[in-house]
Amino acid sequence: MMDIAIKEFIRGAQEAQGVTVIIDVFRAFSTACYAFDNGIKRLLDVDTPEGAFALKDKLKADTIIAGEQDEKKPAGFDLGNSPTEMLTGQISGKTMIHCTTAGTNGIMQASGASEILGAGLVNAGAVASYIKILNPEKVTLVAMGYRGIEPAAEDLLCARYIRELLMGHEPDISAEIAALREGSGSRFFRPENISFSPPTDFFLCTALNRFNFALKAVITASGYAEIIRVDMNH
Repeated sequence: MMDIAIKEFIRGAQEAQGVTVIIDVFRAFSTACYAFDNGIKRLLDVDTPEGAFALKDKLKADTIIAGEQDEKKPAGFDLGNSPTEMLTGQISGKTMIHCTTAGTNGIMQASGASEILGAGLVNAGAVASYIKILNPEKVTLVAMGYRGIEPAAEDLLCARYIRELLMGHEPDISAEIAALREGSGSRFFRPENISFSPPTDFFLCTALNRFNFALKAVITASGYAEIIRVDMNH
């Protein structure tokens, strides 16, 4: 019997054991999935903007930095933490360094995990399929929450959905996803936020199981995580 725990925030990532899924629906791992789908060559996660700039200096050619601090693109970053920008940006063939307040930070904090995965609603089913193949004794699902410190309905929904899939159930969460538009997702529809988190991001982030691949994070000695796309065949 698989032992499945749901935890939250940076603290939850630090406490996580076994196969650990770091969940950030709005928007880190949704952005990562769209980046892979639009042709990036490599994806590297870091936990601070300083780390992102240092890594870019080291790698130099064909390297871009994407991400956010306080939701907005920091000065010097090439792209924001926006799935929409992954569709419109010229990212094909490039190495993308990704730095966000909750998601990529959570990956770097999960030092007690036996394996680390990144998930959003867009690849939740593939992540569950991958974990079933591993068949671990222990799974920790970490809902990173808003900025890694406040509960986020979309991350908890994704965590519960993955848990249900692992238990052999096929829940219909379409109503809960629709409700996010009036709840935690309402910020995408505020005029003052459109420049950095457009309404299209909401719809891209809530496209359930759009991608059939898991995101596996391998922490390197150099202080970043190499994100590997693991395709799940139907």
